[in-house]
This record gives sequence, structure tokens and C-alpha cells, in this order.
Amino acid sequence: MAPEYAMEGVFCTKSDVYSFGVLLLEVVTGIRRNSISETMGFPSLTVYSWNMWKEARTSELPDSSILDTSSDEVLLCVHVALLCVQENPDDRPLMSSVVFVLENGSSTLTSPNRPAYFARQSAAVNQIRTDIQTSVNSFTLTEIEGR
Repeated sequence: MAPEYAMEGVFCTKSDVYSFGVLLLEVVTGIRRNSISETMGFPSLTVYSWNMWKEARTSELPDSSILDTSSDEVLLCVHVALLCVQENPDDRPLMSSVVFVLENGSSTLTSPNRPAYFARQSAAVNQIRTDIQTSVNSFTLTEIEGR
């Protein structure tokens, strides 16, 4: 889910580009976006991929099922995906550009900035929620949370 939609409920023309970037990272890595255990201690797949990119370790990202793919193709996919998951929609490429680059390759892509990141609920917050006592009568306790 694009940050602008998750945080403000605003959907723009480049919100789908963000989702495509996450999907592309899932395909390359074989890791589902919500799979915490497989992101090597990073809070999300986008942060994990960004750190691997920043440390020039993208060769370690591909899933074992796509090892026959050239490292240049994998690098291109990761590069494009990281451009798609930029926090500011204006920094994301147009989907037509993404398709063109993936079909034809490119050596002139801009360098991606750190992608958007949303912290998961901390253990302290979860602990507080488990400590809340609810009534055993016919009352319920409802917590309202924003998106």
C-alpha cells in the first residue's frame, strides 16, 4: 500500500507504481512483503532490499528459483523496484517508463533514495494492549486506530 494512501487516505496516479515496486521485490527475492522472518532482521522487504542495494549486495537478493537469470537483469529489477517505492509520488517513475525499462534495459536510471518505511507496532505497544483488562460483563472495549 502506497504511503500516501496508508497515512492520509489519498490515492494518486502513482500509488499503483508503489505497489508494483513491492511486487517486483517479492518476485525477485521470493519473500512475501509481510514475511518478517525472512527479511534478515529488517522491518520490511523494502528496507531489506534498500540496505542490500546500499551495501552493493544485490547479488544476494534473488530467490534460488531465478538463479539462471543474469545478475544484470536482477540488478535492473531491484533498481526499478526501489525507484517505484519512493516515499514521494513525484519521485516514482511513470508506469509506462517502468515497463519500457524492464523490456529494453537502461543504463541511465537515477539513483533511488531511501524508500518509504512504516514501523510495525512495537513490542511495548503490543504488551500494553495485552495488559488491558476488558469487562467480563456484556461490555466490550473498542480501540480505534487510524490507517
